[in-house]
Formats: sequence, C-alpha cells, structure tokens
Amino acid sequence: MNASTPSRTLDAWLSYLEQIHPVGIDLGLERVAEVARRMGLLERCLAAHVITVAGTNGKGSTVAMIEALARAHGLATAAYTSPHLLRYNERLRFDGSEADDATLIAGFEAVEAARLDDEPVSLTYFEAGTLAALWAIACRRPDLAVLEVGLGGRLDAVNVIDADVAVITTIALDHADFLGTDLEGIGREKAGIMRAGHPVILGSNALPASVRQRADECGAQALQLGHDFHWLPRGAGRFSWQGAGADGTFSSLEDLPDPGLPLDNAATALQALRAAGMTLDEVSCRLALRELQVPGRMQWLGQWCLDVGHNPHAAAYLAGRLAEQPCRGRTWVLLGMLGDKDADGVIGALAGVADGWVAVTLAGDRARAAADLAGRIESAGGHVAYQAQTPEDGAVWLSGRLAPDDRVLVCGSFFTVAAILAWKQGQAA
Repeated sequence: MNASTPSRTLDAWLSYLEQIHPVGIDLGLERVAEVARRMGLLERCLAAHVITVAGTNGKGSTVAMIEALARAHGLATAAYTSPHLLRYNERLRFDGSEADDATLIAGFEAVEAARLDDEPVSLTYFEAGTLAALWAIACRRPDLAVLEVGLGGRLDAVNVIDADVAVITTIALDHADFLGTDLEGIGREKAGIMRAGHPVILGSNALPASVRQRADECGAQALQLGHDFHWLPRGAGRFSWQGAGADGTFSSLEDLPDPGLPLDNAATALQALRAAGMTLDEVSCRLALRELQVPGRMQWLGQWCLDVGHNPHAAAYLAGRLAEQPCRGRTWVLLGMLGDKDADGVIGALAGVADGWVAVTLAGDRARAAADLAGRIESAGGHVAYQAQTPEDGAVWLSGRLAPDDRVLVCGSFFTVAAILAWKQGQAA
C-alpha cells in the first residue's frame, strides 16, 4: 500500500512510522526542522500563545494544569504530550478531548507528503508524530497550545517551535543513555527551549546552576519558584499563590484546592499563564484545580493509586504523598520497571512506606525481570510477597488478598501503569 493512501488506518500509520527510521531515538533538529519548513510550520503561528514544558518529572501534570486552567478561563486549547497510556490519541487534545483518528491520520499524511518531497528525509516515530500534531494544531490555531518536550530539550523535535513561554519543571537523572549523568549538562540541554526576550518559568528551587546561566546567556526572562512566584499551604487541602505578570505586576490567589498533584507544578502552571499575559480569575482557577484528573498521575481507582513515576525523584514524591495520607491497613507496592532505570533508587525511595511488594516483569527488549526486582527489594530489606510474569498477573494475585483498609501503589513505568489501567477498565466493563 502506498504510504499516503488515505484509507490507511491509524494503527497502520503507527506501525508504518515505527519502521521508517533505523533507530527509535535520534536526537537532532536538522531533519525534523527541514520537514517542518516544507510543511510551513516555521512560518505560521500554531496558536495565539504557545507554551513549551520541559523537565525530568512533572511535565505531564504541568501541561494538564496549564490546559485545564486556560479552559476554565474560556480559552480554546490544544495540548501535545507523550508517551500515551492506552491510545495514541491521548497525545493530542483539543479543548480537553482526545484528537480523533481522522485528525491524526490527516497529520501523518501531511508529514509523509512533506518528508518525501524533493530529497526524502528520514524521521523517527516521535518526530513524525510531533510534526503531525503541530500541523493539526496549526490548522485550528487555538488561543493556547501547550507542548510537552520529549527527551532532553535543545535537540527535541518540539523545539523547532519558538514558544512565547518556556517552562522547566525539575532536573534529575533519567535517560542516562542519551542525556548522561551530569546534572549540569542535563540542565543545559533542557534549557535549550528558552528563547531570547521571552519568559522562562523555572518550576523548582533546586535546579542546576546551568539552567539559570543559560537564561542569562540567551537573554530569557527567568521567573523562578521561591523567588519570583510562590505557593503556601493554607490548611488541609488548600494553598495560596502569588506571582508576577508579564508587565512585572504581582497578583495573588487564595484558597485554591490541592489538585492531588505536586503543588510546585500547580504554582508553575499558574505562573506560566500569568507570564503569557492571562489575567487569572480566582473562581475559575479553583474550579479547574478542583475538577482536574490526570490519568496515571496520583490517579486513585478505589484502593489503587496509579502513578507513572519511574525514577528516584518521582518515587520520593510518591512516598511523601502516601506518608501524608496514612491508611489503617497495609500499603502494597506493585512495581514493574525497565532495565535502564534506577531500580535501586526507586526501591530505596519507597521503602519507608511499603509494607509489602509485588514485583512484575514487563514485556519487551528493555524489560527487567520480576526476579531481578525482587532480589533488589529483598536486599534493601523489603518483603516480596509475589513475583508475577505480567503486571496483570500481579494485580490478580494481589486483588484477592487485599483487606478493606489496604491500598496499592502501582508505579515504576508507563508500561506498568498502562497495563493495570487497562486491567481495571476491563474489570469495570
């Protein structure tokens, strides 16, 4: 079948895109920028305002909060994130709803026509998907487009777009095979999304010095958590926020509900919108944060909490949230991780809240066996109650043994959470 055949299904397109480039991750902007130029994406505005979000942890929740807050203020929005949990369509949202197959297919057709025009250009799966999403967003030109940067920053496909506001959430060790283990170097790479003369929101007070240095070098206007904007606890489940607008004036919001996500990220989302020129309405902000739900981020389904955290920094946050909400029963951790992740660091971060563990094996070349995880857990003093060959098998075993007051944390990988989310949906159906 010809690659541009309109009758190609979404699944067929995704299968095709997985095969057209020799490697899955190929950092660099030359190829993707050339195709973007052919598509006219470098000469047209995607949206009235564009915000890009980079970082190690917290990108997805920050994007979701920016999107929800903007929608609550009546703005038409587009959001691009990755990876997805159950359906590729999750990666692109318009006004909070997943893009339909037809929109994605039209985007892939536009990318394919452009990359084969003149001298063919090879694109990775992620690059083709990013360009298709950008094309679909440009066709609609919403009030606000929020784009999550994938791996790194400077050389990520999303960085072909000049954003009005850049956001950097956190910097921690992850994807060491591609980004290395030097935090200053990782920070410099992620800081590559900054643009001269535009605001950059620094969503952590513990970023490497290289991030602020890059802002000074390129002339970006840096606004940092704890210095230029703040949040404060205001009793159980509430917080207040204060931040600066694009014109330098300060505003504050009181009695905001805790969305069940990192409040550093909530404060960062509010600051990003303020820096983009939005006047924040307190009632609208309360509504958006109260109703926000992000799949796979501290997502509670009965006794089960699902979170895609897969590095020690994210695991430490999860442990802290669970410690704040003690339960009368046992806390189980169902853990499945890939082989290139810091399993010992994650296990160590969760050890203080885990009463029992279920180790599971993930599928694929990068998988880590349940036996490997179990050995590491036991070496750290943990009790492994069961080893399962799949996340679903582990969930079935555990569900038959849960007491009414017990709870389960499912974490370690997007793949682990996706498997359990699908299993829970199957149970409900």
